[in-house]
Amino acid sequence: MENFVLSMSNITKSFSGNEVLHSVSFNLKAGEVHTLMGENGSGKSTLMKILMGIYQGYRGTIRLFGEELAFSSPARALEHGIAMIHQELSPVLDMEIAENIFIGREIRDRSGLLVNIRETRRRAAELLAQFGLDLGPETRMRDLSIGQCQLIEIIKAISCNAKIIIMDEPTSAITEKEAEMLFVQIRRLRSQGVSIIYISHKMEEIFKISDRVTVLRDGNYIGTKTAAELSTGELIKMMVGRELSDVFPKKPVTPGDAVLRVRDISLGNRVKGVSFDLRRGEILGIAGLVGAGRSELAESIFGLRKKDGGKVEIMGRPMTIRCPRDAIRQNIALITEDRKMTGLNLRTSISNNITIVSIKNLAKNGLLNRRKEQECAIFFMGKLRIKAPGIWTQTLSLSGGNQQKVVIAKWLVGDPGIIIMDEPTRGIDVGAKRDIYLLMGDLAEQGKAIIVISSEMPELIGMCDRIIVLAEGRLTGEFERNRFSQEDIMWCAAGRNRLEGEKQA
Repeated sequence: MENFVLSMSNITKSFSGNEVLHSVSFNLKAGEVHTLMGENGSGKSTLMKILMGIYQGYRGTIRLFGEELAFSSPARALEHGIAMIHQELSPVLDMEIAENIFIGREIRDRSGLLVNIRETRRRAAELLAQFGLDLGPETRMRDLSIGQCQLIEIIKAISCNAKIIIMDEPTSAITEKEAEMLFVQIRRLRSQGVSIIYISHKMEEIFKISDRVTVLRDGNYIGTKTAAELSTGELIKMMVGRELSDVFPKKPVTPGDAVLRVRDISLGNRVKGVSFDLRRGEILGIAGLVGAGRSELAESIFGLRKKDGGKVEIMGRPMTIRCPRDAIRQNIALITEDRKMTGLNLRTSISNNITIVSIKNLAKNGLLNRRKEQECAIFFMGKLRIKAPGIWTQTLSLSGGNQQKVVIAKWLVGDPGIIIMDEPTRGIDVGAKRDIYLLMGDLAEQGKAIIVISSEMPELIGMCDRIIVLAEGRLTGEFERNRFSQEDIMWCAAGRNRLEGEKQA
């Protein structure tokens, strides 16, 4: 029998009488990257939260370096050499980067009473340089992007000198370049004997860094294989229980006339004179690197940001959109990038979230018609196949994929003609992604005009009829579907024409 640094055997867990993990086993070798895969709701996070001591009251055994243990808190797990990078970030926004990295492990002066801020910043600066981050350790967290906050969370875990690091969707909010830096650090840690449990929905990452892969489905253990003996198709089949031969189910469409015309939109240094048209029945992709101005462009169209210049026409008529309310009146919907911060009220029910934007349509004489509200929520919960016990389930308890479907349902209630989707499949599993792709196709077929902003190039190429590219706030390229080329799009995203770049090279 092999010696494992971690062995979780026959783990069973229930919530309110509902069994969510069914005798699941998982083991980890020294110095390996072991990826844990499965659809949202498969039990991955529950299993890891049991390991970290966040959840108690389970059946089964956990052995760490051969010793049977049960942690009562994440602090106890960290004392035993286990650190976790959570998908949901929780930085202390008014503290410095350095303070966030060493929070709970403060570096003190000789007296042991005061924090040695100079030494704290020095060590933080070394870690930032290790990741190639051009940030001062004294920078406040609230001044960082989501991707930068994610990297600080990763640095914090690595700085703990843990023997086991759990990484839950660590690249969901960072660029490809930043992800490559992370992979370099993962390989360095592996060479030092550190074991890594890696959770991700990005297939290309799995085969790039994994030694072994374990798959869970509906709370059940499906199997463990080496990454070398798996193909993408086999992995998907293990995850969803069926083959998904058509990952991007693009429906052929013939786009109609332009329903939205954007001309010379400017927004400080973030968006610089961008113009484009959006046609009826079209899925238009917006590509670009982080900081290119994609989200800012969408938010200026929707009225979330005040434009410095430019104009918007809808159905050939000039429109003044000063705020989201104006955009909603013009039949525009915006599914924002961060569903937890700007898309949902996590503390309320599925029903409340689905109906919130269209609540006036469900009221009579200023009073909400509860029956209509329930009927509406039930209809869209079924239409989008949202998995939950019922419409009154708290949204916080849903998986990422189901939360994203609730956000989409919220906007579909008002039957918008123009739908802007900013990173619509970030952090969700392959099955939920396909559901959203199918929905996008259905909406386009109905004549809806859709803008998709995505950092996943295969998603844009697989689902869009046309792609425009931004770099440093400027429009640098436009491609029709029959001319899609990942290399050419990336050259434009870098702000250069590929032919010009090859000449210079």
